[in-house]
Amino acid sequence: LIQKSILRDAVTDLSLHFLAKMKILVVKDIERDDVEFICKTCGCLPIANIDTFHPEKLGRADLVQEVSTGDGKIVRVTGVPNAGKTVTILCKASNQLVLDESERSLHDALCVLRCLVKKRFLTPGGGAPEMRISYELSKWADTLLGMHSYCVRAFAEAMEVVPYTLAENAGLDAIQVVTELRNRHAAGEMAAGINVRKGKVTNILEENVLVPLLVHTSAVSLATECVRLILKIDDVVITR
Repeated sequence: LIQKSILRDAVTDLSLHFLAKMKILVVKDIERDDVEFICKTCGCLPIANIDTFHPEKLGRADLVQEVSTGDGKIVRVTGVPNAGKTVTILCKASNQLVLDESERSLHDALCVLRCLVKKRFLTPGGGAPEMRISYELSKWADTLLGMHSYCVRAFAEAMEVVPYTLAENAGLDAIQVVTELRNRHAAGEMAAGINVRKGKVTNILEENVLVPLLVHTSAVSLATECVRLILKIDDVVITR
């Protein structure tokens, strides 16, 4: 298996000729992600130079064959002992648009699982965490003086953009919904969120609308770092 190279040809016709005479199957132009997947499955290790080609880096399989399909030819590897923790999912659809959408949905689901593995906490959705952060920061801003109070209050107002945008995308009256959501959190309802299906503010935990904690923390931290980076810019030089 030879990884695809964008700078030069990975193999030559002469090398393929001698490998074929030795009955060695060569599969070239393999993407990097596919190389890592095959290595995890077969238990082998990638090598960058033939000098480091040692027996302990080899994988094992009972059969490797080229199979013809309706769309072309594929290389099938079967009989891998102690196969790694990998799996292949085949998606079929009536057209390319539906197939791309199913691939995106599957990718989003895998990202949710990845977030839960890295940080095993769930939070209510529907803009509830952002509104709670905004409410708590507003209370804290009332206890501060001077410039610090303005900064904290501006941060709190910025957090309300998330539920406001969610209400707008759902076709709701954003001002009315966000105002009601703010009042519900001020009354102590921490799980109050925007219920898109019912078009109103409800206890979002009872609707089983949950979001991994890592999604919220990453969004807030990345947005904050972006704003800090912009504030550090003193001037802009336009070049042509």
